[in-house]
Formats: sequence, C-alpha cells, structure tokens
Amino acid sequence: MNAQLQPTGSAYFIAKETEKPETHTLSILVDNEPGVLARVIGLFSGRGYNIESLTVSETEHEKHLSRITIVTRGTPHVLEQIKHQLERIVPVHGVVDLTVRSKELGQERPLERELALVKVAGKGDDRVEALRLADAFRASVIDANTEHFIFEITGKGSKVDQFIAIMKPLGLVEICRTGVAAMNRGPQGM
Repeated sequence: MNAQLQPTGSAYFIAKETEKPETHTLSILVDNEPGVLARVIGLFSGRGYNIESLTVSETEHEKHLSRITIVTRGTPHVLEQIKHQLERIVPVHGVVDLTVRSKELGQERPLERELALVKVAGKGDDRVEALRLADAFRASVIDANTEHFIFEITGKGSKVDQFIAIMKPLGLVEICRTGVAAMNRGPQGM
C-alpha cells in the first residue's frame, strides 16, 4: 500500500492507484417518509463518502415519492459501491447515476441547474456595476433598496460560481444556494 494512502475505514483507500476520482450526479427515488433522508446521508457519512451537493423534494405527491439528487466524488469503484449500497436501503425505489446514463446516451453530462440568492451591498459605481453584471448573467433583482440588492441566479454551478466571484469586490454580503437539480435529456424517465 502506498505510504501516502493510510487506511481509514473509507472505501476511498481500497481503490487502485490508477483510478482517478470523478464527480458524479446520482438521482435516488425514495418513499417520502420521516427518516429516509437521514438513512441515505448516514450511508455516506458512515463510510467516509463526501456529498458535494444535496437536493431533495417530493416529486410524486400521489405516490408519496421524493427525489434526492446527490453530487459526490470518488473513483469508479467507490461510485459503484455507493450505488449498490443505496439500492439496498429499504425505502429506496431506484438509483440512477445520471453521469453514467448521460454518457450511455451520447451526452457529455446530465442537465444540471442550481439556484442561488446573492446579496450585494454597495453604493455609487459599485451599485451600477453590480446591476450591469447581473443583467449580463441574466440574474433577476428580487429585492432592492438604497443600500443593497438581492439577486436570483439560475444556471450551471460554474455560472453561479463565476457570478459570485465577480460580485465579491462589489460588496458581496451573503449567498444561499439550493444545490444541484439534475436529469438526463431524452424522452425516458429515471
């Protein structure tokens, strides 16, 4: 075993040294009942897996089903382990690795969007520049007074990151992000 990789109980350390970590988006269909999200998150934390983004909402009210979207990073071996372990949780109806599915469909990535609320406080030229840049990013002003703006921006995570970065010198005060919502293109469902 490589001296740099010390075993910690995490599956990250049993991967071959040739495998490189990848970022994948998983979509999980579950019963909408108390404790299900805790069980899914517990699987990740108990095995040392990291969650980069988490979004959950009821999607089928009549059937009481919710969809959990998780962005995680790991080697192909670890990602396959995560998927199989999620499938064994009782209230889980299905797990789809949207990243793998998009490649099978001949697409580079699944369709991913994130929403952010960005508060910027400023006066004078900074205020005018913040408004101009928000317009260029198609961000909407959802609250404003003489001292601040709150912008709403929707798009890929990289677009949101870029918008936040350019707002920092203009008086960025606060950020609230939803996490990734994702699905594959095409007529078939999950």
